[in-house]
Amino acid sequence: MEKGFCYQTPLGKIVLIENGSAVTRLIFSEVLPEGVNCTETPLLKKAVLELQEYFAGTRKRFDLPFSPQGTDFQQKVWKALQDIPYGAVVSYKDIALAIGNEKACRAVGGANNKNPISIIIPCHRVIGADGSLVGYGGGLEIKRRLLALEKQK
Repeated sequence: MEKGFCYQTPLGKIVLIENGSAVTRLIFSEVLPEGVNCTETPLLKKAVLELQEYFAGTRKRFDLPFSPQGTDFQQKVWKALQDIPYGAVVSYKDIALAIGNEKACRAVGGANNKNPISIIIPCHRVIGADGSLVGYGGGLEIKRRLLALEKQK
């Protein structure tokens, strides 16, 4: 049974969910999904502490066990996202090239959109080829704020 808890962040309320051994989801919401037990576990406390450090500008990489659930293709994309340095941005084509399929820009965008652990898996660092901010599950304003935070620190 998954356990989750709602936390206040500088971006608003988020729900963190874990499966007993790893963080599985980060949702921009204050409502736990159906079937998730409202329990603040040591792992969720560690995750929110690392997020607080990230928002304070003192953490550049997360040191948490996490386990996003998705297809093999999505897993490849999410792994490539983790290699984007703090404060950097790349295009969907850059990620497609990184996973060895340069024609998969649209599919990369779809996988990015399905990232279940945003911020921790930094999908906000992917922008359009022309430098525009495109698509983000939490909304473009949150994406803009995350990128601005990383540029400041």
